[in-house]
Amino acid sequence: MSDSGSFAQVGLPRFDGDYDHWSLLMENLLRSKEYWPVVRDGLAEQKEGEELSEVETKSRDDQLLKDLKAKNYLFNSIDKSILRTISNKGTAKDLWDSMKLKYQGNARVQKSNLQALRRDFEIIEMKEGESVNSYFSRIMTIANAMRNCGDEMPDVKIVEKVLRTLTDRFNYVVCSIEESKDIEELSVDALQSSLVVHEQKFRKKSSLACALLP
Repeated sequence: MSDSGSFAQVGLPRFDGDYDHWSLLMENLLRSKEYWPVVRDGLAEQKEGEELSEVETKSRDDQLLKDLKAKNYLFNSIDKSILRTISNKGTAKDLWDSMKLKYQGNARVQKSNLQALRRDFEIIEMKEGESVNSYFSRIMTIANAMRNCGDEMPDVKIVEKVLRTLTDRFNYVVCSIEESKDIEELSVDALQSSLVVHEQKFRKKSSLACALLP
């Protein structure tokens, strides 16, 4: 495909905050276009007053054109709100290095945060006497934070986690759900709604039992 084609057709990676993923896809694209060397190494400096041969001039012009094309790909992959915060955009290498400096450190922090959140997700359990809605609020706070850090966190993973960590009073409910429903297709909202209904039944039975006591 020529560079005159649309960037949408090229499948241009869009930077969404996940630097590691974006840089991997972007480097692969630039390599496929044979622009990566100029992004990685930059343009060779030309000394002031230096006379270039015809061959050297053509080579220099080719490098300048590749740099412009590479920079065009980078410009179109980065939101303008981010570009405004990057001061050094002279060459494709300048722009690439600025993005790396600005976001790779953030990516490391994000990974560290994600590891901590995964530990929290592994150990979280429903507390005795805790309501269904309260437990779902706690577990979804962690799950959504993980998603914000780049973890896909599909609904089925949350559903399975909830079913494993409910208190004992929900044991027969869990068995019923696992036997009657396809867990792979069960949404978090549907599970929460079903458990709330059962929780209300528990409360009614408990209130009735208390009322019958002498």
